[in-house]
Amino acid sequence: MTKISIVGLGLMGTALAETLIKAGHEVTVWNRTDSKAEPLVALGATRAADVAEAVRPGSLVIVCVLDYATVHDLLRQASLEGTTVVNLTSGRPAEARRTAEWVRERGGEYLDGGVMAVPQMIGGPGALILYSGSQEVFDRHRAELGALAEARYVGADAGLAPLLDMAMLTGMYGQIAGATQAMALVRSAGLPVSDFTTTLLLPWLRAMGDLLPGWAAEIDDRHWVTDMSNLGVNNAVLDGIAVAMREQGVETNLLTPLQQIVAKRVADGHPGHGLQSLIEEVHPDLHRS
Repeated sequence: MTKISIVGLGLMGTALAETLIKAGHEVTVWNRTDSKAEPLVALGATRAADVAEAVRPGSLVIVCVLDYATVHDLLRQASLEGTTVVNLTSGRPAEARRTAEWVRERGGEYLDGGVMAVPQMIGGPGALILYSGSQEVFDRHRAELGALAEARYVGADAGLAPLLDMAMLTGMYGQIAGATQAMALVRSAGLPVSDFTTTLLLPWLRAMGDLLPGWAAEIDDRHWVTDMSNLGVNNAVLDGIAVAMREQGVETNLLTPLQQIVAKRVADGHPGHGLQSLIEEVHPDLHRS
């Protein structure tokens, strides 16, 4: 089995290490707070005295720490010659590209990853990790990476995994914002939020989610006209929702940005366009492409 080192034992790093140990791999662990390694050592891991001991030539080094600055600070303490670095730290695409080049300049190979799971999901169904960078590294370690989660390679540009990670999180945060605003309105009427969410909101969001592939195709084709509810209709609906919320004593903080951008597009002469056309407002370069 591959010798694997885990650098960083926060909640996610610990879950990664534990899963690999249970899969039968020889795992070395290191963390600034040494006591965090103790439960993993009890499971069979080897505790490294320092980063240099953990980052060994020929080993697969999985780094999962707070940010990319910390990645550089830690790996600078070791020789990267002959190592394979898989960075599962959350960060920006530009940071991933710079780190890939930095590792290569020091004689190592590099793969970046975007973890689309919470620690409790690692090693189980539903967990997904996106990888970008060296396809050779991905292919060589597909079995080890697959033990952690579904492993999906998305391209040679090291920045693609964090970009797609952030895009998916953006969609999630938008859904949370809308759901939270909806729950506030329901609660203002003294109704149970849990019942509303289970019986009405969740089925509705799932049905609306099924529309996304069609919207995506229309965006790729730059097709903005719709035979469903257009921006003119949605502008009126959003205005009505905002008034109703204020009448119920609910702030519209989470809804207002969408309301404003729809109103702007209608005022600019596009009431017949669909909601998918809002992408032109957040990515203006589309106007010139």
